[in-house]
Amino acid sequence: MSDEQDERQLTALQAALAAEHAAVYGYGVVGGVIREGRRTEAKSAYDAHRARRDALVREVRDLGGKPVAAAAGYALPFPVQDSDAAVRLAAELEDRVAGVYSDLVRAAVDGRRALGAEALREAAVRAVRWRGESVAFPGLAERAATGTTGTASPTA
Repeated sequence: MSDEQDERQLTALQAALAAEHAAVYGYGVVGGVIREGRRTEAKSAYDAHRARRDALVREVRDLGGKPVAAAAGYALPFPVQDSDAAVRLAAELEDRVAGVYSDLVRAAVDGRRALGAEALREAAVRAVRWRGESVAFPGLAERAATGTTGTASPTA
């Protein structure tokens, strides 16, 4: 594999890692507000994002990179004051993560491409569960329509 290919993969892996950091943070907010009946689903998503985050740390290190650290906090795209807003946030988090994984699929090869495709699929499925409906081309169309580039912004 070329140095250029490694660099593209490393950049995409770091972006995915940053998105997972933001998703873990976001699901902490979701879990604190969501109604009892959906807490198990939120906890499952939180655990899935933590596992992906940890796997991405290993992948970044395998390519010789220093994993991007989580921010102390992240700006949410809207106020999350009730269960309905928590559900919307969960769907938004999954959409953003899916978008970053679509970039990883494009940049990676072999096992890392498969990792990105699996994570994209999982995020798309979770987004459908939260939203109650699907979107065409998860990770692609909604990013183009909304201008989303990945994750919530770290707060200062």
